[in-house]
Amino acid sequence: MKKLVSLSRRDFIACAFAAVGSAALAGCGSSSSSSSTDASDASSGSDSYTLVKAGTLTVASDLANPPLDYVDTDTNEPAGFEVELMQAIGEKLGLTSEYLSPMKFDTIIPTVKQGGTADVGVSNFTITDERKEEIDFTDPYLDSNQGLVTKADYDFEDQEQLNSEDIKIAAQSGTTGESWVQENLPNATLVSLDDPVVALTGVSSGLYVAAVADLPVMQYLVNNSYTDCKVALEIPTGEQYGIVVSKDNPNLTAAINDALAELDSDGTLSSLKEKWFGADI
Repeated sequence: MKKLVSLSRRDFIACAFAAVGSAALAGCGSSSSSSSTDASDASSGSDSYTLVKAGTLTVASDLANPPLDYVDTDTNEPAGFEVELMQAIGEKLGLTSEYLSPMKFDTIIPTVKQGGTADVGVSNFTITDERKEEIDFTDPYLDSNQGLVTKADYDFEDQEQLNSEDIKIAAQSGTTGESWVQENLPNATLVSLDDPVVALTGVSSGLYVAAVADLPVMQYLVNNSYTDCKVALEIPTGEQYGIVVSKDNPNLTAAINDALAELDSDGTLSSLKEKWFGADI
C-alpha cells in the first residue's frame, strides 16, 4: 500500500477503500458541521422529542470504521452498516437521516451532550457505565470484541510479548481499544491516533508493532485493504454498541429503541448484518 502522508484525513480514508465498492445511500448525505439554530419538536404531547433540524435525524460520526461507517470513495457520501441502520431508523420515525461532516471520535459524545449540533452519535460506541454518566445509550444493536492486528509475518505467540516499552501499539483515542491496551499492556508504548485506518497504516509500514480496535473493523480492513496484516489476537471483551443520545432528550432515546425493536422483529437488522458482515453476528 502506498504511503499517503500528504492527503487530508477525509481523502486518506476514501483512498484506503478505493478497492472496496459500496452503494450510495439516499437521505444520508454529508452536510455542513455547523449547527442549526432552529431546533424543533417532533411528535406531540408527552412523547415529543427535540431535533436540531425539523424532519431530520442529525448524526455525528467519525466515518472511519468500515464496514460500520466510512466515506464511500465513488460518491463521497457516508456508507456502511451503521449508516444504513440510521437510514432505516429514520424511516421508522418519519425522518431523514443526515450525517454531519466527519469529526474526531473523542469529540462526538461532548457534541451530543452539549446539544444544538447533532441529535445522536453513531460510531460503534461501546455501551459503558463511564459513558452513561455523560449521555444516554439506546438499546444495543450489535455485539463485538476487540482485535489486535500485526504484520502478517510477525511471529505472535501471546499478548505478553508486546508488554514492553520498546513495543509501540496504536489505538484510536477515546476508545475501548485504547483502554484495553492501557489496562493489559501497561509497559508498552501506547500511541493514540484519530482512527483505525491511520493505526493500521502504521502497522503496515512498520511504524507500530500492533494496533487494537473493534474486531469487525479490524477483520474488514485486513481482508480488504491491509492484506499484509493479520488479526493476531481476538480479544473477548463482550462489548455491545449503542446509539448516543443526550440525557436531555429521553423521548428520542425511547423512540429510537422502538424503531430498533421493529427493525429487529421485521428482519431488517439481521439483513443488514448479513450484508455488511457476512453473518447475523
